Amino acid sequence: MSLRSDVPPFIVMDVMEAAAAREAQGHKVIHMEVGQPGTPAPRAALDAVKRALDRETLGYTVALGLPDLRARIAGHYRQRYGVDVAPERVVVTTGSSAGFVLAFLALFDAGAKVALPSPGYPCYRHILTALGQVPVLLGTDAASRWMPTARQIEQAATREGVSGLVIASPANPTGTMLEGNRLAEIVEACRHHKIWLVSDEIYHGLTYGLPEETALARTSGAIVVNSFSKYFSMTGWRVGWLVVPQELVRPVERLAQNLYISPPTVAQVAAIGAFDGLDELEANKRVYAENRALLLGELPKAGLERIVPADGAFYLYVDVGDFTSDSVAFTKEMLDETGVAATPGVDFDAGRGSRYVRFCYAGTTADMAEAARRLAGWGRLTTRG
Repeated sequence: MSLRSDVPPFIVMDVMEAAAAREAQGHKVIHMEVGQPGTPAPRAALDAVKRALDRETLGYTVALGLPDLRARIAGHYRQRYGVDVAPERVVVTTGSSAGFVLAFLALFDAGAKVALPSPGYPCYRHILTALGQVPVLLGTDAASRWMPTARQIEQAATREGVSGLVIASPANPTGTMLEGNRLAEIVEACRHHKIWLVSDEIYHGLTYGLPEETALARTSGAIVVNSFSKYFSMTGWRVGWLVVPQELVRPVERLAQNLYISPPTVAQVAAIGAFDGLDELEANKRVYAENRALLLGELPKAGLERIVPADGAFYLYVDVGDFTSDSVAFTKEMLDETGVAATPGVDFDAGRGSRYVRFCYAGTTADMAEAARRLAGWGRLTTRG
């Protein structure tokens, strides 16, 4: 067995499996563990697929993806951000996960150091580790609004010799966003120290007050990763995209040809159609906003008072340190005793995550209300320490 396979598990998937086992026994589980919308793909996406199934063979596409989809994605940047992106710079991928693999392989040699925020999406560091690259964690906290700072990046460059940085705004698991000029400061720090900037923008479209900004508005040298999974409500379709500098298009294409041949054709057809379903997607977002408001009001009544600012995405990152120092055991008890599934914070931060839990509020409002009711009646939250 190779050393590359010796990566930690993606714990949220283990929780999802345990929740499914409980459901198979006839119990009603409220799923707040996996970051997955409870709504289907937009009707326009499904209609596009139905038409294609009747008319097309749906064989391989070119490795970079369907030209029509790449053009629609480029148009998305003009319409949403006022940023011109050449369709030739867009790479369609098999979900954002494949996008990260392609980006990390194209940018970094084995042994290269890449800075990551902590807490953060665990697969960043697991993919880097599997590729023989070295994650360098930048600790964040309330003082930095749970986001990395330009000063941290400068220190990582001079002390650690990092050659890359991954950021996400809105972030997973916290939902926090970069405010004001902080993205501009990070871009400048990366430029000054010749650090490749990888911007994970998968939760764009899901914000609740603060404006979202693409890194492409600040620099054409960033690599942007996005997906149809979250805002577009298409997790199981496994389709995402990269926007890369022109000089990386051909290297990424060569990697994609050899690793994946092409993204799933039927998913690409659905993605083209999804751009015609924005009204439906905005309605989904209004449900998330309602769920967010409900939980921000109800969880403190259950004793879960310390919640990280939830600017975007569909997560609440909650400090449960008054009740436990073992978030894995805590979430297992919560699932067993209340039927509410949530993700232990150690998935996102191996140290401090022992006192945090992430709740996803992308389900129905009725389910969120039921989860709040169950937690309010859970005796574990009346026992501190």
